[in-house]
Amino acid sequence: MKSKITGVGNYIPTETITNLFFDKHIFLNENGEYLKEDNFSITSKLQKITGIEERRYASENQVTSDLGFIAAKAAIENSGIDPETLDYIIFAHNFGDIKFGTIQSDAVPSLASRVKHLLQIKNNFCVAYDLLFGCPGWIEGIIQANAFIKSGIAKKCLVIGAETLSRVVDAHDRDSMIYADGAGAVILEANSEDDDSGIKSHISASYTLNEKDFLNFGKSYNNESCPDTKFIKMNGRKIYEFALVNVPEAMKKCLDQSGYSIDQLDKIIIHQANEKMDEAIVQRFYQLYDTPTPSDIMPMVISKLGNSSVATIPSLLTMILNNELPSHTIKKGDILLFASVGAGMNINAFVYKY
Repeated sequence: MKSKITGVGNYIPTETITNLFFDKHIFLNENGEYLKEDNFSITSKLQKITGIEERRYASENQVTSDLGFIAAKAAIENSGIDPETLDYIIFAHNFGDIKFGTIQSDAVPSLASRVKHLLQIKNNFCVAYDLLFGCPGWIEGIIQANAFIKSGIAKKCLVIGAETLSRVVDAHDRDSMIYADGAGAVILEANSEDDDSGIKSHISASYTLNEKDFLNFGKSYNNESCPDTKFIKMNGRKIYEFALVNVPEAMKKCLDQSGYSIDQLDKIIIHQANEKMDEAIVQRFYQLYDTPTPSDIMPMVISKLGNSSVATIPSLLTMILNNELPSHTIKKGDILLFASVGAGMNINAFVYKY
């Protein structure tokens, strides 16, 4: 039994935040000292490295579960299924619901339970739970749903990835410009058709011995204004070096396990973390096969949407399938490789025949 994606949906928030938004920010280093560069130079450098020109923030009246609900509803409608037939709702996120202007995370009840309630599903045996796995959380949710389906435990699963990272950033840290909000979701079903489509292989790994704190919750760089509040922090250089070594190898292992060759690969749907890093990862992946990197293999939307963590991959997939990216298409029979890296440090990937 193979698992097949039968519906996709996303929610791209309406609040567009350009790099000019940060023109008046006071950026400090980890010692609380003013950065020597002016803000225009800081944002220009960030855009050059990450590719980010603008990002999307959720409206003030929205929280993460609201975004997830909109994406989930769209995926259900796209699939045509009756939501009462869902066996699992898996919601990947990292920080719960955080109301605008507050710092408290709210994840009780689970965000998956909130979405199930908003969908008005009456079936008590539709199990709803949350998954925290860093940015690779949505892929891990797909891997878990696939396991449920292959084992016969489930036939239909809704897997959501949503985040409002704008609510957990330190305004004094220039890395705050990377993060964004958004949501994506898919319906994964047992493939009852004899078309050989579905998940072909997958891989997951957690590097915790020396890499655990490459992404973590830490104090603001402005120790005077908020000394006790924690914000998302990252060691960008360490993450970059880690990703370039370990992600291509994981992608290769996953593709090799699928039985497909590198020349059969049609698209790589990778977590939109950093444009330059993603390009380097894919180049190294192809170098492992001593093969040139195709020019159109990796769709990127980070320039306009930023890094919305678990939401980037399902949201991007939805955009492609909805023909919103003219230069990229997915057609019947295409071989796709999904991959992500993030806090943990976690890496995962899966190969999918469309």
